[in-house]
Amino acid sequence: MYGLKQDWGQRTPPRYFFLEDYVSDVPRWCSGCGDHSVLGALQRLARDEQLAPEKTVVVSGIGCSSRLPHYMKTYGFHGLHGRALPIACGVRSRRPDLDVFVITGDGDCCAIGTGHWIHAIRYNMKMAVMLLDNNIYGLTKKQTSPTTKLKGRSNTHPDGSPLDPINPLSVTLSVANVSFVAQTIDWNPPHLYATLQAAHRHPGFAFVRVLQRCPHYTPEVFEPVQKDRSLVLYLSHKKGIQVDGAVSKLFKNQAEHDPSNLAAARAVAERADAYPIGLLYQKPETPRYDLLSARGLDTPPAARIQAINRLLDSFQI
Repeated sequence: MYGLKQDWGQRTPPRYFFLEDYVSDVPRWCSGCGDHSVLGALQRLARDEQLAPEKTVVVSGIGCSSRLPHYMKTYGFHGLHGRALPIACGVRSRRPDLDVFVITGDGDCCAIGTGHWIHAIRYNMKMAVMLLDNNIYGLTKKQTSPTTKLKGRSNTHPDGSPLDPINPLSVTLSVANVSFVAQTIDWNPPHLYATLQAAHRHPGFAFVRVLQRCPHYTPEVFEPVQKDRSLVLYLSHKKGIQVDGAVSKLFKNQAEHDPSNLAAARAVAERADAYPIGLLYQKPETPRYDLLSARGLDTPPAARIQAINRLLDSFQI
């Protein structure tokens, strides 16, 4: 107000976000579900990276894991079954200023969403994608999913799944323009967090498969892996996922793997003797479609209308 003494040179102090700034509703997942670990890691990541809640969006499809946007105090979009990735691509195309995270499951991504999954990899738009893989349809009460192991029992195949499962790592690594593929486990929070951090910082489509426990329907899948650490292959490299030395020492089964080597990444993904965790492949310079689709976003509305009218006039006979 005129006449009042004001320090017009005073600057507004920068905002600082605490963990509770990203915590929304109480999660409604089963006790011991790996989804809790992923949610906690994502909330800590948002705090540590100081992501503005109003500039962060979490997109999901349908499934147990896809409830995660409800528990983040950010923008969220709970989409249709299998449609998380095209929604996220649309968000990235028109709002390049946002941090985009995608939560999907082995059924949501690898079954009804397979076509979108493949093309999203090829588009390589900047977003961090988490495939929470528990080898089962959990939300609809234990049906065989595309990643259910051979002979794995479910309500749709009580005598055991008759087909070999899809390998999400191999599929992703086989798509043209792939730029980031990693795998982690929900029961090792430091490695999970470091992997999500690397995915968020990657300039492109970062695909992270999270081996996720479902203690209610598939406890037999990952219990042996938790008890026998030799069933986990820890990938180490100066360009890979970086964790504290005390964490890396937990894994006796280790291999030096260069994530810039696509052929080696494909070979590691096919390992049947152990689950590889770490960064399998990264190519930061891979072309991004969202940089192309973002052109013209600053065009004034009047100029856009004129351009549309010119285009429509070109169809006149």
